[in-house]
Amino acid sequence: SLSRHHVFSKGDVCNPRLLNHIFSSKNIDVIFHLAAKTHVEASFESPSTFQQVNIEGTRVLLGAAHQARHQPQRFIYISTDEVYGASLHEVFDESSPVRPSNPYAATKAAAEYLVRSYWDQYKFPIIITRSNNIYGPRQYTEKVIPRFLTLLQMDKKCTIQGTLPKSRHFLFVSDAINAFLLLLEKGIVGEIYNVGTSCEIPIMQLARELVRMVKKVPESEVNDWLEFVPDRPRVDLRYPIKCEKLQQLGWRAEVSWTEGIRQTVKWYRDNPDFWHKFKLRLLFPVGFHQQKIIRIVRIDF
Repeated sequence: SLSRHHVFSKGDVCNPRLLNHIFSSKNIDVIFHLAAKTHVEASFESPSTFQQVNIEGTRVLLGAAHQARHQPQRFIYISTDEVYGASLHEVFDESSPVRPSNPYAATKAAAEYLVRSYWDQYKFPIIITRSNNIYGPRQYTEKVIPRFLTLLQMDKKCTIQGTLPKSRHFLFVSDAINAFLLLLEKGIVGEIYNVGTSCEIPIMQLARELVRMVKKVPESEVNDWLEFVPDRPRVDLRYPIKCEKLQQLGWRAEVSWTEGIRQTVKWYRDNPDFWHKFKLRLLFPVGFHQQKIIRIVRIDF
């Protein structure tokens, strides 16, 4: 529930009339731009929708913010580690070249260039973050952890794509939020900051761990809850990043994997119907068009 200090507006990030109205009727000081389509598989199936939401939506939001009568103090664009492309051995920092390898990542990289152009041309006060996979309660079920959890709650097997040793770095949601708020306070405008974690988990290990936690079966039966499905032709094995630049501002990830995944599993166990109407979509996730939403919250202190 929102207090009297908050105004909640729900709408399409690609709607210039809505955004211009919000920025003309409210004094917006800070924008955290997180609205995006993010499902990599779906981006191969329908790249044009990703271009519309992730690039055009960013352009519309930037334009409305820049033209606002009350000039924002910060525009923080939440990007992704996937803009770097994959690497087996190289660890990416903010100066590493951008080499996206899927349509989703390509649209996020293009949106970054749009955001940076407003800094270069107008000195509009932007900051860009590139973060690892964020996880935690309430996450949409197209993402791997809630997808596995929801499938197991439905007595379905965890579907693992291909047999290559894929892994991902997982950052708990509260640690990500603390990083974004720290950058709001101490981040340098015009700069890019990686938001990373040393917690790298192989997808196979992740699935097995979640099976043990949810189904509570003996080790000999864990594999019975795993199912291998065809992979897409090219898959990125890992996205390693370093974040010394952010750590120099005083940020550290504080929630351990053990504690973070415990909280996440408990929340999905206690809220089995949170994404009830989307559960059947889990069986056919590719091509599902996630609603493109922007949420703007004004906070009066």
